[in-house]
Amino acid sequence: MNPTQTLTRSTQSYSSVPDDQIFNWEETYGANHYGRLHMVVRKAEGAWLTSLDDKKYLDCLSAYSAANPGHHHPKIVQSLVDALQGNYASVISNVVYTDPLGFFLKKCATLVPQLGPRFGAKGNKVLAKNGGVESVETAIKLARAYGYQEKGIEDGKQEIIVFGNNFHGRMITVVSFSTSQKYKEGFGPLTPGFVTVDFGDIDGVTKAINKNTCAILVEPMQGEGGMYQPPDGFLKGLREVADANNLLLIFDEIQVGLGRTGKNFCFEHENVIPDAIILGKAISGGLVPLSVMVTNTHLMDLVFQPGRDGSTYGGYPLACVAGVAALDVLVDEKLAEKAATIGKGLKAKILEVASRSKQVKEVRGRGLFIGIEVNNGDAMVYCRKLLDLGVLANDSHGHTIRISPPLIIGEKEVDYLVERLEKVLVD
Repeated sequence: MNPTQTLTRSTQSYSSVPDDQIFNWEETYGANHYGRLHMVVRKAEGAWLTSLDDKKYLDCLSAYSAANPGHHHPKIVQSLVDALQGNYASVISNVVYTDPLGFFLKKCATLVPQLGPRFGAKGNKVLAKNGGVESVETAIKLARAYGYQEKGIEDGKQEIIVFGNNFHGRMITVVSFSTSQKYKEGFGPLTPGFVTVDFGDIDGVTKAINKNTCAILVEPMQGEGGMYQPPDGFLKGLREVADANNLLLIFDEIQVGLGRTGKNFCFEHENVIPDAIILGKAISGGLVPLSVMVTNTHLMDLVFQPGRDGSTYGGYPLACVAGVAALDVLVDEKLAEKAATIGKGLKAKILEVASRSKQVKEVRGRGLFIGIEVNNGDAMVYCRKLLDLGVLANDSHGHTIRISPPLIIGEKEVDYLVERLEKVLVD
């Protein structure tokens, strides 16, 4: 049976199978690896999600920043429809060239400011993958090869400095340096070569450096770790330490890049230029998997030659078509500027609510990347209440409500959200 043939309601949807049946199928046939809110999304458009009974929910999660331009942005959707109908969407072997990849690489490489200027000013190069964690591991390969080839570190001895409460994905190498025990317990043997320092502790970074240190990997703002901004001057300090010790400085902006914090790239807030950057999620408008590791041309050419890396679907035509359109939308619709303006007003209104709430410990963030830490340490209690009121949000590190709606929201959505936050946070 074609699921669309079961439609009986006005809501456009894949099926009209009852929610309870969907819950049952997922629990019976799927891995129980997420703590779920009981809602089945039947339609996603702009900043809104719709259930089978036509109830609307404001999406304040945006799939962890994947839906920055809003769900099913018409320009991105049309680019994909055109590619599928025009027969230039299919995966093609990487032994030949495709023009969607060429267009995407150029647009991405030139949108990012010149990275690693101490390695020359011949532009950036891009290595495309699928999910963000793949590009994190690509950056780890870059760092280790740099340490081996340029610094003379014995292969297998390279070390990368990372930070407490980091989140870079859940593949084995990446969870190996997570400070969250539940991400890695029972998955050993874990990958060595990482040294953990407290986020924001520049003195700790300096003390952690030894002859085998090759790089520093950091989120310029932490997402899963609790929605934390670094102390003023921390990123600048990392840049100075990296330069003084001939280390690569790598920023993971999968959640905080591409307009989310009010700049195209989060590092632009402090004008600290990394040697490499990792981007994903919103880079394809949230419609197909796509991620990238971008670095200085010299570094890319130093490390990656034929046989040193590869991916069947990484940078395949359909993803690149979406990527070109999504980056066009980011720039043409000034999404970063919108996030800065709307986010400033939203944060001010949340702070006002917090000033009257016994439940709120702290409000932090920039742009449309805002965290509300609660005193009882259980943010999901409030997220469930918000869901009942028509808002989808979830927790960050257990104790903080994550507020990260699509960057296209306006004042009506802000007022809708603040009204509901007040209902759940103010006694």
